[in-house]
Amino acid sequence: MRSVRTLLTAALLGAGLAVAASPTAHAANTPLPAHVFSPYFEAYSSDNPATLSSSSGAKYLSMAFVQAATKGSCTAYWNGSTSQPISSSTFGSQIATIQANGGDVVPSFGGYTADNTGTEIADSCTNVSSIAAAYESVVTTYGVTRIDLDTEDNSLTNSAGIDRRNKAIAQVESWAASTGHTVQFSYTLPTTTNGLASSGLAVLQNAVQNNARVDVVNIMTFDYYDGATHHMGTDAENAATGLEGQLASLYPAKSAAQLWNMVGITMMPGIDDYGAAETTTVADATQVESWATSKGLAELSFWALQRDNGGCPGTGGSDTCSGISQGTWDFSHAMEPFTSGGGGTTQNDFSLSLSPASASVQQGGSATATVSTAVTSGSAQSVSLSASGAPSGVSLALSPTSVTAGGSSTLTATVGASVPAGSYPIKVTGSAASGSHTATYTLTVTTSGGGGGGGSLVNGGFESGSLSPWTCQSGSAVVSSPVHSGSHALLVVPSASTTGECDQTLTLSPNHAYTLTGWVQGPYAYIGVTGGASASTWSSGSSWNQLTVHFTTGSNGTVTVFVHGWYGQGDVNADDFSVA
Repeated sequence: MRSVRTLLTAALLGAGLAVAASPTAHAANTPLPAHVFSPYFEAYSSDNPATLSSSSGAKYLSMAFVQAATKGSCTAYWNGSTSQPISSSTFGSQIATIQANGGDVVPSFGGYTADNTGTEIADSCTNVSSIAAAYESVVTTYGVTRIDLDTEDNSLTNSAGIDRRNKAIAQVESWAASTGHTVQFSYTLPTTTNGLASSGLAVLQNAVQNNARVDVVNIMTFDYYDGATHHMGTDAENAATGLEGQLASLYPAKSAAQLWNMVGITMMPGIDDYGAAETTTVADATQVESWATSKGLAELSFWALQRDNGGCPGTGGSDTCSGISQGTWDFSHAMEPFTSGGGGTTQNDFSLSLSPASASVQQGGSATATVSTAVTSGSAQSVSLSASGAPSGVSLALSPTSVTAGGSSTLTATVGASVPAGSYPIKVTGSAASGSHTATYTLTVTTSGGGGGGGSLVNGGFESGSLSPWTCQSGSAVVSSPVHSGSHALLVVPSASTTGECDQTLTLSPNHAYTLTGWVQGPYAYIGVTGGASASTWSSGSSWNQLTVHFTTGSNGTVTVFVHGWYGQGDVNADDFSVA
């Protein structure tokens, strides 16, 4: 029999009213446990999330979904409904109740419908800052500390959306570090039984390229649609093991424990959308919970809380029942021990980022970058900072050399006059009791001498603010955004009849091997040399990409360095050229 207090609490929850916080209450803006069970809640239903959280015992919920109302919009709503804005009037009291009872929610952006209709916010909105603002809005409105990005279907092939999403993640993480917020990001991705398919892996590769920290990679261990015979519990473990190996390649500086603590598993109770051949039992959930605890995974989840009952035996893919014979909340009870047994005591951890992440410096010059840290779980701890990888003649200094997580330091790179031109990766490491994190600072050294028409390449980063000594076809110009590093870059503007080419003629040592490097973004971006040598390369993409061209000068040493786009194919940006 339930007590009077229990009945009163249930009544308040059913009304969407907050109850007084217990001593174990999870305050807003408190990081989630390092190992958490967080089943999905179908926010598009009429159910009250606080009521189901209390009834099921699932203290943490992933709430699905947040998306734009129409394709092309930059405004996010719950369920894409304009009547459900991101505001305290929508789910605000229910989320506060869950937090007061010691739990929290993870708003989830995307989902199959949004990913299929172009209303996933990063697919819909072409402005990175507006996407970042949508993420920041759920953090500040509801006091949450993790955002889930359910990325599947067409969103896995929308390269522009993938790039915008990861740039927005990096922007939010910078905002969080500067404002004292704690924000984690999880990617929820489809999987094979051996790990991510190439499309999902490409999402994470792009995140690394954009310096976007991904805290959890949550794989959907159901709907395989491969026609194979499945043991869903073992298949989930095999998929997660494959993912851990893929993460090791993406994040070589992380320990095995840190990699496992990036892995999440989402199961689907009962019969999934494929049919009876893919049936997950309560025993499977119990098996995976025990295995995940032993490995130290970050998250266990399932789709969805409203399915955790046996109301429709034999039915597959229902939103409201599992399709197998089970008791109500059997899957929740099987997985709930993961939060406490797997690490209910939050482990301390932090993040490390650089702004800017690269710079172009002439010989004899210097550059600075801000090294930012942030608390990603647990409490702030002391972080010792170091920098390594500089070539001979480049000195590195950090001030201060130790910060409390949430603080920042300044990295100064001073380049000697004789340092060879080229790009050098500098590794910045933060070490704390919980482990270490690294970030890479790309230092491009350019030569300081010479003028247009001879000597070394000049104004390779366009930091003078003018084209000289480059000569360009009509329309091309120096701009302040976008840039790869520094304050300026080159905008190459092709037309139907021109490529927008920009040139600089150099007199180098005769019969000598050189390497031309430059950073470009845009469709059909070419760099190369003509004259005393002939070589070129090109790329096509919406993010910055470094191109390298090897060439050997002729008897007089004179070459012309060029960069251009292609006829009628759109503008190209270029930055940080050097010849070494």
